[in-house]
Amino acid sequence: QVQIVESGGGLVQPGGSLRLSCAASGSIFSIISVGWHRQAPGKQRELVAGIGASESAYYADSVKGRFTISREDVKNMVYLQMSSLKPEDTAVYYCSVRLTNSDYPNGNRYWGQGTQITVSS
Repeated sequence: QVQIVESGGGLVQPGGSLRLSCAASGSIFSIISVGWHRQAPGKQRELVAGIGASESAYYADSVKGRFTISREDVKNMVYLQMSSLKPEDTAVYYCSVRLTNSDYPNGNRYWGQGTQITVSS
């Protein structure tokens, strides 16, 4: 079993900052890639930022220069540092981790339950 738990969401004023954390636990051999996604009401879930097997980071155009994704594999942790937040960043943010374990030696993606971020004055 693998658990993915996000934390750090909440209410923040426009222009503010937040740091999301994502903890992966359970049966984990290695982490292949990680990502932060978000889903706003009435919209599809979108990839906001990710780090692939090559360690290169991807950012959606809407968050470039404002969000920074990082990973700490020793601790099975993923972070998303968000700054200069805008009302349009309001959404439920989900962490995804693609990892290998005894059930999925070639890798499987696991999702967290999501954490709400609301940017409003």
